[in-house]
Amino acid sequence: MIDYAPLEAWFVTGSQHLYGPEALEQVRANSEAVVAGVNGSGALPVKVVFKAVVTTPDEVSAALREADGAPNCIGVIAWMHTFSPGKMWIGGLSRLRRPLCHLHTQMGRDIPWSTIDMDFMNLNQSAHGGREFGYICTRLGIERKVVVGHWRDGSVQDRVATWLRAAAAWHDSQGMRIARIGDNMRQVAVTEGDKVEAQRRFGYAVDGYGLGDLVAHVEAASEGAVDALCGEYADTYSMMEGLLPGRARHQSLRDAARIELGLRSFLTEGGFHAFTDTFENLHGLRQLPGIAVQRLMADGCGFGAEGDWKHAALVRSMKVMAHGLPGGTSFMEDYTYHLDPGDQGVLGAHMLEICPSIAAGTPSCEIHPLGIGGREDPVRLVFDAAPGPAVNVAVVDLGDRFRMVVSEVEVVEPFEALPKLPVARAMWKPRPDLETAAAAWIHAGGAHHTAFSLTLTAEHLEDFAAMAGVECLFIDDDTELRRFRRELR
Repeated sequence: MIDYAPLEAWFVTGSQHLYGPEALEQVRANSEAVVAGVNGSGALPVKVVFKAVVTTPDEVSAALREADGAPNCIGVIAWMHTFSPGKMWIGGLSRLRRPLCHLHTQMGRDIPWSTIDMDFMNLNQSAHGGREFGYICTRLGIERKVVVGHWRDGSVQDRVATWLRAAAAWHDSQGMRIARIGDNMRQVAVTEGDKVEAQRRFGYAVDGYGLGDLVAHVEAASEGAVDALCGEYADTYSMMEGLLPGRARHQSLRDAARIELGLRSFLTEGGFHAFTDTFENLHGLRQLPGIAVQRLMADGCGFGAEGDWKHAALVRSMKVMAHGLPGGTSFMEDYTYHLDPGDQGVLGAHMLEICPSIAAGTPSCEIHPLGIGGREDPVRLVFDAAPGPAVNVAVVDLGDRFRMVVSEVEVVEPFEALPKLPVARAMWKPRPDLETAAAAWIHAGGAHHTAFSLTLTAEHLEDFAAMAGVECLFIDDDTELRRFRRELR
């Protein structure tokens, strides 16, 4: 469901005619060498394509206009090799709609002390050429990422790679389709929001569908397809004894498989990238979708429970950002606390719908009562999340704007066994501590639903929020509550 192969980021180099044709030829050759070098490093997830050395307002406008019109171009990387007068960038930058990264680098890492002369100085002017470019971007209010350092350095390539992943997610968001199956959970505030403004701001469209639209696909699933999917479950997961063929609960497994086949058919037919459901709207389904939702997320689909389309979209965008990296990304919810003063933690879960991409080991396929929804017992995958650093992220609609809240956490093994909690779950310690992190989250109006990732960092989300033009707040080791509340005000 996610493919970086067709995507490109365009590399545009700024210069001017003041230095003569020979210097400009060298600028072009150096630009091509930089692009070949970063592509050959293996650090970048998306191919960078050298497009032009621009030296006039018309050349700038033409290059950036072409980038905006190219369907596979996800962003522009700009490098000021020499001084590039800022006024010539005004027209092009004012109309640019693609994300922008300013790579503030130079061809050679070191000053050639014994040979440096004025020809070298004229050619290698990134140190102040980049400042002229930075000024005009700031004057125009152009949001961009600034990456400083030598282009061969791994840390520089990693920061560009982070931006490329955010740009790929932003590209995917433009035209993302989200199916809202059923309505929102009744009387819940945070899952509501302005879908028109969300489409204008983020690019995705949210459309509602009745349960009958899905049920028709579920009922159309063939017995042979159900047999094959049940076999896939048995080959992939540790199976509860009662779910195996010939056992008492095998029909429930078949019902779950039929729901998965129906969901996949419905989403594929509609070209959807994400979806929501709710336990309050299940007419025509024998059980709340559990394993089906988990496996669809594992394949890159976004999901939000109780009609939460904002987090369905966020999960999808974070899945795109994390594509090809180790770890995993899931829908999540802070469920309950462990408030021992010496060892505090959060137990995260969400009934059935946690993605197995974050599992520490092979998930167990099980069936248990749910207690809500008024349907038969649902089949789900049960596991603990893998330990390691993670981010817990929410997007909320504040009425006049959207806000993203990013909390850095450390996933740990549960403090004790959980033999009577048959759901997928993650145990984590928020940074800097539970009291500060929870209070900051609540002051920020952060949602009770989140998108959770063992793969991404706060920088990925910061870049994505900047592309969307939404405010982004961070809760991390440096968070101090008084300062955080002042930032909110």
